[in-house]
Amino acid sequence: MCGRTSCHLPGEALARACAYRDRQGRRRLPRWRDPEKYRPTYNLSPGSRGPVLLSRLHLEKDSDSSERVIALMRWGLVPSWFREGDPSQLQFNTTNCRSDTMMEKRSFKVPLGKGRRCVVLADGFYEWQRCQGTSQRQPYFIYFPQVRTEKSGSSGVIGSPENWEKVWDNWRLLTMAGIFDCWEPPEGGDLLYSYTIITVDSCRGLSDIHHRMPAILDGEEAVSKWLDFGEVSSQEALKLIHPTENITFHPVSPVVNNSRNDTPECLAPVNLMVKKEPKASGSSQKLMQWLVTKSPIKETPKALLKKELDVPQWSSQFLQKSPQPSKRGSGAGLLDRWLKQEQKEEEPKAKRPHRQ
Repeated sequence: MCGRTSCHLPGEALARACAYRDRQGRRRLPRWRDPEKYRPTYNLSPGSRGPVLLSRLHLEKDSDSSERVIALMRWGLVPSWFREGDPSQLQFNTTNCRSDTMMEKRSFKVPLGKGRRCVVLADGFYEWQRCQGTSQRQPYFIYFPQVRTEKSGSSGVIGSPENWEKVWDNWRLLTMAGIFDCWEPPEGGDLLYSYTIITVDSCRGLSDIHHRMPAILDGEEAVSKWLDFGEVSSQEALKLIHPTENITFHPVSPVVNNSRNDTPECLAPVNLMVKKEPKASGSSQKLMQWLVTKSPIKETPKALLKKELDVPQWSSQFLQKSPQPSKRGSGAGLLDRWLKQEQKEEEPKAKRPHRQ
């Protein structure tokens, strides 16, 4: 499933990260709709407004369906046929929709039939793994593998289409397949655009964290086909909905558990090998003292301790039953260095996600 994401880029950087080629092959940036309402966040939860890509034709009838717009939409689809005056009165959860049943449910089938497909934008998403034998859950940040390029030294090159990729070189956005709808309040008022994220069975690399994952559109061709409802039918577009193995992850701090926490610490890598010592009670202190003085094993062998500390850090070896740890190491180190660099340049302000 997908119940929390991060999308912290400023509006202009987010648009540059979504640069594309239109049907004529021209390099374009998607146009922002109501950019002043956008609030970057490291911890976006359902009910908040998040950025999505959609075809411009949905909003402007004379447009080319290959042209794109970035719009803010409420996370949690409100069906157009909903008749209550308050979206929070919806009796079922529409944060996600399962790919295997979405054509059976009116809430998703109707907008999909109208071509209301969108791409949900994020740095990545968070997922929680249940710890065996306890009620605790360990959060992970999940994202595309990253490749760092050289930064352009000039700020004046932004206006040149050929240099957009050089300017945006810090992070490859995660592009998730979504469905959106437009709801009009029964008593009148502003239209409400909202979306849901399509989910599929987890890929092998994530199956030990959770059995579901977002349907990720990997690459410009997949994104283009999903958005271009004028040229690509729903039946053809649904062929793009499947798990992908092109994904990486790392463990993060439980600080992300609270959606009010909105700082870079939410997605910064943590070392699960370093654990806090629990504060001992009076009884347990006496027991520990007895063990130290009476137990024949009084210290941990140095060789064993060294072996434990030598365990690779940012890999799926953190998972209790994870498969091969291929390509799980590059992203977290890059992310850690990138976050530190960003914090030096400009300390981000903590903001609470806007809710409906």
